[in-house]
Amino acid sequence: MLGEFLNAVSAVVVLLMLMAVGYIMGRLGWMTKAEKGFISKFIVNIAVPCNCITGLLNNLDHDSLLQAGLMVASAMVGVAVTLALCLLLAKLLRLPQERWGVFVAMAAFSNTLFIGLPVSTQLFGDVCVPYVMIYYLANTIFTQSVILMLVERSGTASHSRGIKGFLKDVFTKPPILTVIASVLMLIVGFRPPEVFMSFAKYISGSVSPLALIYCGFIIYELGLSNLRPSQLRQMKGLPTMLAARLVISPLICAGMCRLFGITGLAYQVFVVESALPVVSQVTVMAGDFGADDKYAATGATLSTLACFITIPVLMVLMG
Repeated sequence: MLGEFLNAVSAVVVLLMLMAVGYIMGRLGWMTKAEKGFISKFIVNIAVPCNCITGLLNNLDHDSLLQAGLMVASAMVGVAVTLALCLLLAKLLRLPQERWGVFVAMAAFSNTLFIGLPVSTQLFGDVCVPYVMIYYLANTIFTQSVILMLVERSGTASHSRGIKGFLKDVFTKPPILTVIASVLMLIVGFRPPEVFMSFAKYISGSVSPLALIYCGFIIYELGLSNLRPSQLRQMKGLPTMLAARLVISPLICAGMCRLFGITGLAYQVFVVESALPVVSQVTVMAGDFGADDKYAATGATLSTLACFITIPVLMVLMG
Protein backbone atom coordinates (compact mmCIF):
# COMPACT_ATOMS: atom_id res chain seq x y z
CA MET A 1 0.00 0.00 0.00
CA LEU A 2 2.78 2.43 0.95
CA GLY A 3 4.73 1.50 -2.19
CA GLU A 4 1.77 2.34 -4.45
CA PHE A 5 1.34 5.66 -2.66
CA LEU A 6 5.01 6.61 -3.06
CA ASN A 7 5.09 5.53 -6.73
CA ALA A 8 2.12 7.77 -7.45
CA VAL A 9 3.76 10.69 -5.66
CA SER A 10 7.04 10.26 -7.55
CA ALA A 11 5.25 10.18 -10.91
CA VAL A 12 3.63 13.55 -10.24
CA VAL A 13 6.90 15.03 -8.94
CA VAL A 14 8.52 14.31 -12.33
CA LEU A 15 5.83 16.40 -14.02
CA LEU A 16 6.39 19.27 -11.63
CA MET A 17 10.14 19.09 -12.29
CA LEU A 18 9.55 19.38 -16.05
CA MET A 19 7.34 22.41 -15.50
CA ALA A 20 10.05 23.88 -13.27
CA VAL A 21 12.47 23.74 -16.24
CA GLY A 22 10.23 26.09 -18.23
CA TYR A 23 9.84 28.38 -15.24
CA ILE A 24 13.60 28.56 -14.63
CA MET A 25 14.32 29.14 -18.34
CA GLY A 26 11.95 32.09 -18.20
CA ARG A 27 13.61 33.48 -15.10
CA LEU A 28 17.05 33.19 -16.73
CA GLY A 29 15.87 34.81 -19.96
CA TRP A 30 16.63 31.70 -22.02
CA MET A 31 13.01 31.47 -23.14
CA THR A 32 10.94 34.39 -24.41
CA LYS A 33 7.66 34.91 -26.23
CA ALA A 34 9.39 34.11 -29.53
CA GLU A 35 10.42 30.64 -28.35
CA LYS A 36 7.01 30.21 -26.78
CA GLY A 37 5.29 30.77 -30.15
CA PHE A 38 7.62 28.34 -31.90
CA ILE A 39 7.04 25.61 -29.30
CA SER A 40 3.27 26.07 -29.55
CA LYS A 41 3.20 25.63 -33.33
CA PHE A 42 5.68 22.74 -33.25
CA ILE A 43 3.69 20.78 -30.67
CA VAL A 44 0.26 21.27 -32.26
CA ASN A 45 1.22 20.76 -35.90
CA ILE A 46 4.16 18.32 -35.83
CA ALA A 47 4.85 16.64 -32.48
CA VAL A 48 1.29 15.70 -31.55
CA PRO A 49 0.54 14.05 -34.93
CA CYS A 50 3.76 12.01 -34.63
CA ASN A 51 2.79 11.04 -31.11
CA CYS A 52 -0.60 9.82 -32.33
CA ILE A 53 1.03 7.66 -35.00
CA THR A 54 3.53 5.98 -32.69
CA GLY A 55 1.12 5.68 -29.79
CA LEU A 56 -1.61 3.95 -31.77
CA LEU A 57 0.33 1.88 -34.30
CA ASN A 58 2.96 0.62 -31.86
CA ASN A 59 0.54 -0.47 -29.16
CA LEU A 60 -2.56 -1.66 -31.01
CA ASP A 61 -3.21 -3.90 -34.00
CA HIS A 62 -6.22 -4.90 -36.07
CA ASP A 63 -7.24 -7.83 -33.86
CA SER A 64 -6.78 -6.04 -30.54
CA LEU A 65 -8.68 -3.03 -31.90
CA LEU A 66 -11.68 -5.25 -32.62
CA GLN A 67 -11.44 -7.05 -29.26
CA ALA A 68 -11.17 -3.77 -27.43
CA GLY A 69 -14.41 -2.44 -28.91
CA LEU A 70 -16.33 -2.74 -25.63
CA MET A 71 -13.57 -1.00 -23.70
CA VAL A 72 -13.41 1.80 -26.26
CA ALA A 73 -17.18 2.21 -26.05
CA SER A 74 -17.03 2.37 -22.25
CA ALA A 75 -14.31 5.03 -22.30
CA MET A 76 -16.02 7.08 -25.01
CA VAL A 77 -19.35 7.11 -23.21
CA GLY A 78 -17.63 8.14 -19.99
CA VAL A 79 -15.78 10.99 -21.69
CA ALA A 80 -18.95 12.10 -23.50
CA VAL A 81 -20.95 12.19 -20.26
CA THR A 82 -18.16 14.16 -18.55
CA LEU A 83 -18.04 16.60 -21.49
CA ALA A 84 -21.80 17.15 -21.37
CA LEU A 85 -21.65 17.82 -17.63
CA CYS A 86 -18.77 20.28 -18.06
CA LEU A 87 -20.61 22.17 -20.80
CA LEU A 88 -23.54 22.52 -18.39
CA LEU A 89 -21.24 23.72 -15.60
CA ALA A 90 -19.66 26.33 -17.90
CA LYS A 91 -23.10 27.62 -18.80
CA LEU A 92 -24.16 27.83 -15.16
CA LEU A 93 -20.93 29.66 -14.24
CA ARG A 94 -21.48 32.22 -17.04
CA LEU A 95 -17.79 32.41 -17.86
CA PRO A 96 -16.49 35.03 -20.33
CA GLN A 97 -15.81 33.95 -23.91
CA GLU A 98 -12.03 33.79 -23.53
CA ARG A 99 -12.42 31.30 -20.66
CA TRP A 100 -15.50 29.17 -21.16
CA GLY A 101 -14.02 26.90 -23.82
CA VAL A 102 -10.75 26.63 -21.88
CA PHE A 103 -12.72 25.70 -18.75
CA VAL A 104 -14.63 22.92 -20.52
CA ALA A 105 -11.46 21.56 -22.15
CA MET A 106 -9.65 21.52 -18.81
CA ALA A 107 -12.52 19.98 -16.86
CA ALA A 108 -13.61 17.37 -19.40
CA PHE A 109 -10.36 15.84 -20.69
CA SER A 110 -7.40 14.30 -18.90
CA ASN A 111 -3.83 14.01 -20.10
CA THR A 112 -4.18 10.33 -20.96
CA LEU A 113 -0.96 9.84 -22.90
CA PHE A 114 1.61 12.56 -22.27
CA ILE A 115 1.16 12.28 -18.52
CA GLY A 116 -1.04 9.20 -18.27
CA LEU A 117 1.37 6.75 -19.86
CA PRO A 118 4.33 7.41 -17.53
CA VAL A 119 2.05 7.63 -14.49
CA SER A 120 0.24 4.37 -15.31
CA THR A 121 3.38 2.42 -16.17
CA GLN A 122 4.96 3.54 -12.92
CA LEU A 123 1.88 2.50 -10.97
CA PHE A 124 1.00 -0.77 -12.76
CA GLY A 125 4.05 -1.69 -14.85
CA ASP A 126 4.36 -2.18 -18.62
CA VAL A 127 1.47 -4.67 -18.61
CA CYS A 128 -0.93 -1.70 -18.45
CA VAL A 129 0.19 -0.18 -21.79
CA PRO A 130 -2.53 -1.81 -23.97
CA TYR A 131 -5.25 -0.51 -21.64
CA VAL A 132 -3.67 2.96 -21.59
CA MET A 133 -3.70 3.00 -25.39
CA ILE A 134 -7.30 1.81 -25.55
CA TYR A 135 -8.39 4.64 -23.27
CA TYR A 136 -6.14 7.00 -25.18
CA LEU A 137 -7.81 6.01 -28.46
CA ALA A 138 -11.26 6.75 -27.07
CA ASN A 139 -10.17 9.98 -25.42
CA THR A 140 -8.21 11.20 -28.45
CA ILE A 141 -11.30 11.11 -30.65
CA PHE A 142 -12.61 13.91 -28.43
CA THR A 143 -9.44 15.74 -27.41
CA GLN A 144 -8.04 16.19 -30.91
CA SER A 145 -11.34 17.57 -32.18
CA VAL A 146 -13.40 19.03 -29.36
CA ILE A 147 -10.48 20.74 -27.60
CA LEU A 148 -9.49 22.44 -30.86
CA MET A 149 -13.03 23.69 -31.34
CA LEU A 150 -13.53 24.81 -27.73
CA VAL A 151 -10.23 26.65 -27.31
CA GLU A 152 -10.30 28.22 -30.77
CA ARG A 153 -13.81 29.51 -30.19
CA SER A 154 -12.59 31.07 -26.94
CA GLY A 155 -9.70 32.82 -28.68
CA THR A 156 -9.50 36.23 -30.27
CA ALA A 157 -9.12 34.58 -33.68
CA SER A 158 -12.40 32.70 -33.34
CA HIS A 159 -15.16 33.22 -35.87
CA SER A 160 -18.72 32.06 -35.96
CA ARG A 161 -19.06 29.24 -38.51
CA GLY A 162 -21.79 27.06 -39.85
CA ILE A 163 -21.59 23.30 -39.57
CA LYS A 164 -19.81 23.00 -42.92
CA GLY A 165 -17.19 25.53 -41.90
CA PHE A 166 -16.71 23.78 -38.58
CA LEU A 167 -16.26 20.36 -40.16
CA LYS A 168 -13.85 21.75 -42.75
CA ASP A 169 -11.83 23.50 -40.06
CA VAL A 170 -11.69 20.53 -37.67
CA PHE A 171 -10.93 17.85 -40.24
CA THR A 172 -8.09 19.77 -41.82
CA LYS A 173 -6.12 19.96 -38.56
CA PRO A 174 -2.93 17.82 -38.55
CA PRO A 175 -3.78 16.04 -35.25
CA ILE A 176 -7.27 15.12 -36.48
CA LEU A 177 -6.06 13.85 -39.82
CA THR A 178 -3.36 11.80 -38.11
CA VAL A 179 -5.79 10.11 -35.71
CA ILE A 180 -8.16 9.24 -38.56
CA ALA A 181 -5.31 7.93 -40.71
CA SER A 182 -3.89 5.86 -37.82
CA VAL A 183 -7.24 4.20 -37.11
CA LEU A 184 -7.72 3.42 -40.81
CA MET A 185 -4.23 1.91 -40.96
CA LEU A 186 -5.09 -0.27 -37.97
CA ILE A 187 -8.29 -1.43 -39.63
CA VAL A 188 -6.65 -2.39 -42.94
CA GLY A 189 -3.47 -3.69 -41.31
CA PHE A 190 -1.11 -1.23 -42.98
CA ARG A 191 2.07 0.01 -41.26
CA PRO A 192 4.30 2.81 -42.58
CA PRO A 193 7.97 2.03 -43.33
CA GLU A 194 10.14 1.64 -40.25
CA VAL A 195 12.28 4.60 -41.24
CA PHE A 196 9.19 6.82 -40.94
CA MET A 197 8.14 5.18 -37.66
CA SER A 198 11.61 5.82 -36.24
CA PHE A 199 11.35 9.47 -37.28
CA ALA A 200 7.89 9.77 -35.68
CA LYS A 201 9.15 8.13 -32.49
CA TYR A 202 11.95 10.66 -32.10
CA ILE A 203 9.61 13.60 -32.70
CA SER A 204 6.84 12.22 -30.45
CA GLY A 205 9.26 11.95 -27.56
CA SER A 206 9.36 15.75 -27.42
CA VAL A 207 5.63 16.26 -26.83
CA SER A 208 5.34 15.78 -23.08
CA PRO A 209 8.51 17.62 -21.97
CA LEU A 210 7.99 20.52 -24.37
CA ALA A 211 4.33 20.93 -23.43
CA LEU A 212 5.18 20.90 -19.73
CA ILE A 213 8.13 23.27 -20.26
CA TYR A 214 5.74 25.57 -22.15
CA CYS A 215 3.32 25.40 -19.26
CA GLY A 216 6.11 26.19 -16.81
CA PHE A 217 7.04 29.26 -18.86
CA ILE A 218 3.41 30.41 -18.80
CA ILE A 219 3.52 30.11 -15.02
CA TYR A 220 6.64 32.28 -15.05
CA GLU A 221 4.76 34.89 -17.13
CA LEU A 222 1.80 34.62 -14.79
CA GLY A 223 3.95 34.88 -11.68
CA LEU A 224 3.75 32.56 -8.72
CA SER A 225 2.32 35.42 -6.69
CA ASN A 226 -0.85 35.07 -8.78
CA LEU A 227 -1.36 31.59 -7.36
CA ARG A 228 -2.18 33.09 -3.99
CA PRO A 229 -5.78 32.51 -2.79
CA SER A 230 -6.63 36.20 -3.21
CA GLN A 231 -5.62 36.05 -6.87
CA LEU A 232 -7.20 32.68 -7.55
CA ARG A 233 -10.56 33.99 -6.41
CA GLN A 234 -10.51 36.25 -9.46
CA MET A 235 -10.30 33.22 -11.75
CA LYS A 236 -13.88 32.10 -11.55
CA GLY A 237 -14.56 28.44 -12.15
CA LEU A 238 -11.20 26.91 -11.22
CA PRO A 239 -12.44 25.15 -8.03
CA THR A 240 -15.32 23.69 -10.04
CA MET A 241 -12.89 22.63 -12.76
CA LEU A 242 -10.68 20.83 -10.25
CA ALA A 243 -13.66 19.00 -8.76
CA ALA A 244 -14.83 17.92 -12.22
CA ARG A 245 -11.36 16.89 -13.41
CA LEU A 246 -10.09 15.04 -10.37
CA VAL A 247 -13.23 13.77 -8.61
CA ILE A 248 -16.30 13.71 -10.85
CA SER A 249 -14.52 12.40 -13.98
CA PRO A 250 -13.12 9.24 -12.31
CA LEU A 251 -16.48 8.60 -10.66
CA ILE A 252 -18.21 8.75 -14.05
CA CYS A 253 -15.52 6.51 -15.56
CA ALA A 254 -15.89 3.97 -12.74
CA GLY A 255 -19.65 3.93 -13.29
CA MET A 256 -19.26 3.37 -17.03
CA CYS A 257 -16.78 0.54 -16.42
CA ARG A 258 -19.26 -1.15 -14.10
CA LEU A 259 -22.04 -0.66 -16.64
CA PHE A 260 -19.99 -2.20 -19.47
CA GLY A 261 -18.51 -4.95 -17.31
CA ILE A 262 -14.91 -3.68 -17.39
CA THR A 263 -13.03 -5.11 -14.38
CA GLY A 264 -9.54 -5.94 -13.13
CA LEU A 265 -6.47 -4.07 -14.33
CA ALA A 266 -8.37 -2.46 -17.21
CA TYR A 267 -10.80 -0.94 -14.70
CA GLN A 268 -7.98 0.43 -12.54
CA VAL A 269 -6.09 1.87 -15.50
CA PHE A 270 -9.22 3.51 -16.93
CA VAL A 271 -10.07 5.17 -13.61
CA VAL A 272 -6.53 6.49 -13.15
CA GLU A 273 -6.43 7.74 -16.75
CA SER A 274 -9.67 9.64 -16.19
CA ALA A 275 -8.35 11.29 -13.01
CA LEU A 276 -5.22 12.90 -14.43
CA PRO A 277 -4.33 16.60 -14.67
CA VAL A 278 -5.44 18.96 -17.42
CA VAL A 279 -4.27 18.12 -20.94
CA SER A 280 -1.03 20.01 -21.63
CA GLN A 281 -2.30 20.89 -25.09
CA VAL A 282 -4.98 23.16 -23.61
CA THR A 283 -2.38 25.68 -22.44
CA VAL A 284 -0.49 25.44 -25.74
CA MET A 285 -3.63 25.85 -27.85
CA ALA A 286 -4.94 28.69 -25.68
CA GLY A 287 -1.77 30.63 -26.43
CA ASP A 288 -1.90 29.68 -30.10
CA PHE A 289 -5.54 30.76 -30.59
CA GLY A 290 -5.45 33.85 -28.39
CA ALA A 291 -7.61 32.48 -25.58
CA ASP A 292 -6.82 33.00 -21.89
CA ASP A 293 -3.62 30.94 -21.66
CA LYS A 294 -2.88 32.21 -18.13
CA TYR A 295 -6.22 30.80 -17.01
CA ALA A 296 -5.31 27.52 -18.71
CA ALA A 297 -1.81 27.45 -17.23
CA THR A 298 -3.15 28.15 -13.75
CA GLY A 299 -5.70 25.36 -14.10
CA ALA A 300 -3.04 22.97 -15.39
CA THR A 301 -0.71 23.84 -12.51
CA LEU A 302 -3.39 23.54 -9.86
CA SER A 303 -4.62 20.21 -11.23
CA THR A 304 -1.07 18.86 -11.26
CA LEU A 305 -0.49 20.02 -7.69
CA ALA A 306 -3.81 18.56 -6.59
CA CYS A 307 -2.93 15.33 -8.38
CA PHE A 308 -0.05 15.02 -5.96
CA ILE A 309 -2.73 14.13 -3.41
CA THR A 310 -5.62 12.66 -5.40
CA ILE A 311 -3.78 9.99 -7.41
CA PRO A 312 -2.13 8.38 -4.35
CA VAL A 313 -5.46 8.51 -2.51
CA LEU A 314 -7.19 6.96 -5.53
CA MET A 315 -4.66 4.11 -5.58
CA VAL A 316 -5.27 3.45 -1.89
CA LEU A 317 -9.06 3.46 -2.40
CA MET A 318 -8.81 0.99 -5.31
CA GLY A 319 -6.61 -1.19 -3.14
